[in-house]
Amino acid sequence: MEGTRWEERLHALIHILTSPTTSPSLHSQLFIATQLPSYLHWHHYPPLLAPTTIYLRWGFSLFLKRVSRFGLPMTSWRSKCPYQLPPPLILAKGVEEAQWGDDEMRAYARKRLFRKRLRSDVNPWIVLLVPNLLALSLLLWNPFPDN
Repeated sequence: MEGTRWEERLHALIHILTSPTTSPSLHSQLFIATQLPSYLHWHHYPPLLAPTTIYLRWGFSLFLKRVSRFGLPMTSWRSKCPYQLPPPLILAKGVEEAQWGDDEMRAYARKRLFRKRLRSDVNPWIVLLVPNLLALSLLLWNPFPDN
């Protein structure tokens, strides 16, 4: 990538930004490969113009990435924002598609304002009793006997 000119990098960046997708077409892959020949860390595009040892590493990293998601599509924080423009390609699980009417947007804002706070539903007595009982058990029972 150090050998590429800024114009080539700019063309590649414009191409990526104007055609956002999670599975690029072969035309897109070839265009990026001709513009930026060394892009090992760009995981969506195969290293067409790289040495053959990189193919195996790239394929293995792609396999591990897909296995870690259990085959589910990639979602990010942008996938949880239905009202962004342009809309995300894949919405996250549990997120409804954006409704652009005034009433729907008011209902969405109310739902976001009055949602349940992010906290755990653990009884506060458990938080107090468990560490104290563990400390008390260490006073009564010696885990490292001298024998």
